[in-house]
Amino acid sequence: MKFSEQLEARYSDMLTHYPVKRSLLVPFLLYTQDEFGYVTDDAIEELSRRLEITALEIRNVISYYSMLRTKPGGRYNVQVCTNICCLLRGGEEMLAHARKTLDVAVNKGVTADGVFSVEEVECIGACSWAPAMQVNYDFHENLTPEKIDRILDEYRLKAAQQ
Repeated sequence: MKFSEQLEARYSDMLTHYPVKRSLLVPFLLYTQDEFGYVTDDAIEELSRRLEITALEIRNVISYYSMLRTKPGGRYNVQVCTNICCLLRGGEEMLAHARKTLDVAVNKGVTADGVFSVEEVECIGACSWAPAMQVNYDFHENLTPEKIDRILDEYRLKAAQQ
């Protein structure tokens, strides 16, 4: 596998910031996912070689972090928290609303137009502002069904303009 020039430059730069190569794994997995849409098997093998760790170690890290995925997702990945704080303030209802609005299976599918995927996640660290969700790298808190509709409409508009 060959990284793009931009990804290769990021990798080279990151090596200078971490005393142990393995330490750049999570941030570099995010950059890789941004470039390819998900962390591919080829990317895992290449990182395994470069970081001198096993592919299994990388897969274990990927499985721990909900923001990393090994299957294609939508352009906008909607992650709705259902951990205890969000759960008590309507997290499951927000997840159901997002799923129904987008007409896509949770943790399994992508909308027909490829714009959205929806995931249920355990925690995004926004307990004080529950219920919360994250779309790619943007946080949205104090959710209501109406607020989710507005947020999704904004992302639909962005997708249409790209």
